Amino acid sequence: MKRATRHAEGAERPWMDVRDLWTEALAGVMARPVRSALTTLGTVLGITTLVITIGVATTAGNQIVGRFDALTATSVTVTVPQTPPGLDDTGPLVDWSGTDAVQRLAGVDSTAALADSPAFTSVQVRSSNVNVPGGTSAQTLAVVAASADLPAAVRGAMTVGRFYDAGDIARRDQVAVLGDQAARLLGIHRVEDAPAVFFNGQSYTVVGILGGIERERQLSTAVLLPPTTAADRLGLEDVTRVLVNTALGAARQVARQAPIALAPGHEDALTVVAPPDLSKARDGVQNDVNGLFLVLGLVSLVVGAIGIANVTLVTVMERVGEIGLRRALGASRRQVAAQFLLESTTIGLLGGVIGASLGIATVVSVAVAKDWTPVLDLRLSLGAPLAGALVGLLAGLYPSLRAARLEPVDALRAPS
Repeated sequence: MKRATRHAEGAERPWMDVRDLWTEALAGVMARPVRSALTTLGTVLGITTLVITIGVATTAGNQIVGRFDALTATSVTVTVPQTPPGLDDTGPLVDWSGTDAVQRLAGVDSTAALADSPAFTSVQVRSSNVNVPGGTSAQTLAVVAASADLPAAVRGAMTVGRFYDAGDIARRDQVAVLGDQAARLLGIHRVEDAPAVFFNGQSYTVVGILGGIERERQLSTAVLLPPTTAADRLGLEDVTRVLVNTALGAARQVARQAPIALAPGHEDALTVVAPPDLSKARDGVQNDVNGLFLVLGLVSLVVGAIGIANVTLVTVMERVGEIGLRRALGASRRQVAAQFLLESTTIGLLGGVIGASLGIATVVSVAVAKDWTPVLDLRLSLGAPLAGALVGLLAGLYPSLRAARLEPVDALRAPS
């Protein structure tokens, strides 16, 4: 649609509205479909890479943090000093039965008490009391006293035999449970024949092997004894640590209540290690991962922009005659620049739409293949086409200005 505007000199010049500009721009793009498709491909690859990298990074970061939540955000550890200040003559600060009070707290899944000492972190343990040439030599292992509910507290499971129970503790049986790595080092794989381990001049019958330990993994290389047996034979009497597993979201509340339940009136003497605020950790992980992949996506996008600029410039040089004819028929420099600018913007917009669609489809496919929950930022999905259009706009600035500077006479004289 052509309209006329009157200049100060009284001459009329045809004026092209926005719809006409879009029509001319689309005609210019469709006039060379193969070249336009190849040019759009650069933007498609850039936008697709951008969406995929950010989408997959966000999804993977959410999965990593989710696992971090499950394994770490539910663990509370209470450390008990060996010599409680002001309580030397009144007995231990935390009794072995104190975990029962913690177990009754809301949100607590499992608890266990441990007693260890620097004197028993490196004990020479043998699976035979007789030195046999070629036999299993002594292994340096830790010896720890633990309550009967330890397997659940360390998220482990008995791979062989059983864990000692309340009856073993009450009878003060001279039994032991080995961590799976300790059992491997000692060459013990079965307990049907009642194998024994020997250290400090005493023997202990192995009744089970504890494996799959996810928390306090150093216990996989330890010898675990009932509290009463450890107190009688080794002097390991006082609880030094209490392990607490909570429901997700209850850890911080349990961390405040557990010392009171374990040592009423002396809770300040206990040290509690609670999970940090994972909302900040989640943001930090995702921001770091997103920042890394954002740079890679932007590099791809810049490559696409250079392709658009190069092809648009070549198009301007090929259409010098057309530009001269338009100028001769009354088109202004602004109109010529706007036409080529809209052509490059249209190419960028098409590339953004196609790239965003391919990127979203890829992110969802990866999430399905990995059995993850896809996480897509709506702002990224909607902003990708606009980013493509912006790339096309910026890439077409120089070619458009060059086309606008061509004089009609010079353009018409140029070879076509």
